[in-house]
Amino acid sequence: MDSTLLDTVRRHAEALADENGVARTPIPGLTLIRQRAPTALQYAISRPLVALVLQGGKRVTMGSRTFDFGAGESLLIAADVPTVSQITRADLATPYLSLVVDLDPAVIEGLILDMGAVPAAADTQVRVDPTEAEVADAALRLMRLLDRPASLPILQAQLIRELHYWLLAGRHGAAIRSLGIADSHAQRVARAVALIRANFAGPLRVERLAEAAGMSMSSFHEHFRAVTSLTPLQFQKQLRLIEARRMMLADGAMVSNAAYAVGYESVPQFTREYGRLFGLPPARDMRAVRARPHRAA
Repeated sequence: MDSTLLDTVRRHAEALADENGVARTPIPGLTLIRQRAPTALQYAISRPLVALVLQGGKRVTMGSRTFDFGAGESLLIAADVPTVSQITRADLATPYLSLVVDLDPAVIEGLILDMGAVPAAADTQVRVDPTEAEVADAALRLMRLLDRPASLPILQAQLIRELHYWLLAGRHGAAIRSLGIADSHAQRVARAVALIRANFAGPLRVERLAEAAGMSMSSFHEHFRAVTSLTPLQFQKQLRLIEARRMMLADGAMVSNAAYAVGYESVPQFTREYGRLFGLPPARDMRAVRARPHRAA
């Protein structure tokens, strides 16, 4: 991995990182992560992204598959899928550092039209590969725009597009192709996912989701699970539980308040389902987390 990219990300991460080690940049979709110690497990339903790890190490689990990776490797998440992650190698002298880019289906779609056919890949929602030199170079030039804010409105879009191009042309290309194919199953499911994310605390009408995806009910259930690894109801439930956990950890919300805020009508039901996902009931989970100080990944 280019040491110049590492140094540039480190400098900006130190300047911009919040108390959780997350540095949001002025470039939409570009985030830096800095952690100075290993973290506890983090649960999420991730959006499509690519993370270039520059220093330290991380472990990500999706379903039965676990990926351990570190500096010089990239994590690709090519769909809205549930993941459990943990930073495993980090300390004060050599913190974990990564550069995260949200994948933009509109940019990918335009590139596919210009590039022509790219072979598709099956069952590759999450994968890890060595970071290619062209991807790292485009990321470095994008990072350098942060030192010249006046350049951002003029140059950031074309560098984001170039970065997507090198991802699509390289090892990750087959896995991200479906994100940019107009009216593909992945894009149709993405429309339903956006509805769930926007309304996860309310009642879920699967018929409405299938209509948004332009699919029959049976086809929708099949393709939703193929893309996300979950049923629509499981997807909504995990979103609710993950948001409730965030509210209790970050905002200090009481268990009952968090449960009602994310759409549960029964605190005992919330407690049971929380324990099945996170391994402990909410009150015990909060005590365990607070007894083991860490920063969120």
